[in-house]
Amino acid sequence: MPVIDETVVIARPPAEVFDFLMLAENLPRWDSSMLECVQVGSGLVTVGTRYRGASTILGRRIEWTTEVVEFVPGVRAASRSVEGSLTFTVSYEVSPSPAGTTLRYRLAAESGLGGAFGRAMEPIVQRAQTKVVRANLDRLVRLLQQRAA
Repeated sequence: MPVIDETVVIARPPAEVFDFLMLAENLPRWDSSMLECVQVGSGLVTVGTRYRGASTILGRRIEWTTEVVEFVPGVRAASRSVEGSLTFTVSYEVSPSPAGTTLRYRLAAESGLGGAFGRAMEPIVQRAQTKVVRANLDRLVRLLQQRAA
């Protein structure tokens, strides 16, 4: 399972960064592959909260549902896919840093490319996806820092 593990520093307080990440409507604002995302049901995010959304991957619309499997308010959240054709886990972890907040973003996903060809292609797909994730995180940094200005 390919894993993308990236860290960025955001010149905003950790609580603000974490709260922004937990709002479903914010995800399409910074994740270029995300077409839509909604929280299923109302209330505060906690273990068991579900999100439903759709992403564009390799030009295809992929619908999915995730469930929060780990939640430490203001610090860490992890969700895994529970419906849809993608198998993935994504986590966010924020911590204070001298410049504001360090955000660690981790995505572990099945490539969906089976067989020998798929195994051969996984490193190429992972490199391409890492570039997309890096660009998305840079967009998140700009978005949060511009909101503060």
